[in-house]
Amino acid sequence: MDMKKRIHLELRNRTPSDVKELVLDNCRSNEGKIVGLTDEFEELEFLSTINVGLTTVAHLPKLNKLKKLELSDNRISGGLEVLAVKCPNLTHLNLSGNKIKDLSTIEPLKELGTLKSLDLFNCEVTNLNEYRDNVFKLLPQLTYLDGYDKDDKEAPDSDTEVYAEGLDDDEEDEDDVDEEEYDEDTAPGDEEEEEEGEEDEEENEEEEEDDLSGEEEEEEDVNDKDADDDDEEEEERGQKRKRDLDEEGEEDEDD
Repeated sequence: MDMKKRIHLELRNRTPSDVKELVLDNCRSNEGKIVGLTDEFEELEFLSTINVGLTTVAHLPKLNKLKKLELSDNRISGGLEVLAVKCPNLTHLNLSGNKIKDLSTIEPLKELGTLKSLDLFNCEVTNLNEYRDNVFKLLPQLTYLDGYDKDDKEAPDSDTEVYAEGLDDDEEDEDDVDEEEYDEDTAPGDEEEEEEGEEDEEENEEEEEDDLSGEEEEEEDVNDKDADDDDEEEEERGQKRKRDLDEEGEEDEDD
């Protein structure tokens, strides 16, 4: 993809001064120039130009706030002295996979007083005798070379640390929101009122149950009474029938 078009896409309708991170990996530079990257990107802190065909960093704009610069897998062989002028506040520089052959090429980096991490993987300079010791002597401000310090302790993953801190902040924010919602929904004294309201509801429910049970008992009594009345009527009808039969028998005897 064309470098200028890629920068336009990365802007996402923002102005260059709003951008803090810019990733242009695998685009094609124009004769070593990153077309479209200007000093208007004054707030830029992270720039990645991996495998874009750079042969020099001389055409970089002045980026005073740039802290991390990714230049791996290009064809840079020298001219690093301009970085102290163009990007004076660099803390991380990745030159892996470039054409850096000797220590004199990286010597100008000692002017970058804030530089803490330098990567030179797959550069010929790494094949020199006592390469690590000599680089640390040449650049005393360095803490990490190729991901390890002087005592061969691995550098922490700064991106992971920042991401974890972001998660912690988000969790704290969520806790704060929950506490605010709780405070807003439940003012002092509201809990007691809610409990009293619940107790009143329970009492009303019990009274309703008692009323229902009383009505059911009355219905049962009425049903029982009706059943007794029916039995009495049956008994009276039976006695009357018996009297009628007796009278008929007496009349037959008289005849």
